[in-house]
Amino acid sequence: MADSKSQIIDQVKHFAESILVDLPSELKYHSVDHTRDVVKATKEIAENSQVSDADSMIVEMAAWFHDLGYSKSLDNHEEASAEIALEYMSSIGLPDEDAARVIGCIMATKMPQNPRNILEEILCDADLVHLAKENYCEKSELLQEELQELRGKEISDVDWYQGNIHFINEHSFFTDYAKNRFKEAVAANLQKVNERLSKMSEPKKDIQSLEKEVEKLQKKLNKAKEKDKSPSRGIETMFRLTSKNHLDLSSMADTKANIMISVNSIILSVVVSLLFRKLEEYPHYTIPAILLTIVCLTTIVFAILATLPNVSKGTFTEDDILNKKTNLLFFGNFHKMDLDKYQWGMKEMMKDADYLYTSLIKDIYYLGVVLGRKYKLLRVSYSVFMFGFVISILAFVIAEVFFKLPTPY
Repeated sequence: MADSKSQIIDQVKHFAESILVDLPSELKYHSVDHTRDVVKATKEIAENSQVSDADSMIVEMAAWFHDLGYSKSLDNHEEASAEIALEYMSSIGLPDEDAARVIGCIMATKMPQNPRNILEEILCDADLVHLAKENYCEKSELLQEELQELRGKEISDVDWYQGNIHFINEHSFFTDYAKNRFKEAVAANLQKVNERLSKMSEPKKDIQSLEKEVEKLQKKLNKAKEKDKSPSRGIETMFRLTSKNHLDLSSMADTKANIMISVNSIILSVVVSLLFRKLEEYPHYTIPAILLTIVCLTTIVFAILATLPNVSKGTFTEDDILNKKTNLLFFGNFHKMDLDKYQWGMKEMMKDADYLYTSLIKDIYYLGVVLGRKYKLLRVSYSVFMFGFVISILAFVIAEVFFKLPTPY
């Protein structure tokens, strides 16, 4: 059961993270990191709430699913999450009863929370566990930014922290473990919020606080500029998946070549060690034996050529970097260089988005060229083996039927 649970959770995690990493950029708080924090808290609360392994799996699955709806709807994300979860659970054959319990946990997180059983209480508590975290204020500010972007209007810091105080005072955890475990931490965060609010409410601000605000705004501006310059997530995903697919295909080609080499080496060993010794007794097998040997040798040669490495000179010059002529993402272009010079070259490339993109494109292109060569040679190897082996066997049959010498008496 434990292995089965682990496999299902791993599948759900992979599915959920594949959606969460591509959520809209407006979602500053409800990110993949938030879901991971909720899953971690869910496991902690479940382990200390005396629930069975099966129930623990249900609530952990719900934790991974509970915010996937943001990929479809920014308003009613719980309903959208339930739809996505139901479709996925149907695809993996999860029993309807378990699927219904997962959906119940997801819907219980909708504000105001309304859990009806221990599993729903666990997920509700885990979803708001940030109230007890040391970085609560930072998380709260991310949620503030998110709501401002989604609603299209500014929320003042005073209004925001007043709302925080009201929410913390009104909220209480549902499970006994969460009540006892997080009580002191929540009280400490409430004090932090009160302190921040009291500073915001002061009629005058000193020079130091103004400087800090200016610095904070400057950092936000710099981050916005860096974000504009950085590659979009979609492009990064495209390069990552394309490179991975090329490397997987290359690995498959090497495996196929190794199969050809191994099989034909065994056949050659048998032919040389057994059949060639008997040719004096069975001379009519001479031509088929030679034909089979040639087929095996040709197959092995093309299979070896398919896996034969090709390494370039392994050096580059400063002009190559400045003129964007070398691709530092391929080891063959730098394996003989000093570390300091390679670091310099990489930093120069990372400063120039066009150079970086061009290098990635070149890397994928030349991987494709190598793959084309490998699979062309593999095709020849397999074709020679397939047709040559059939012809060799037919030659043995013909030799046996039509050219066999009579046995002397």
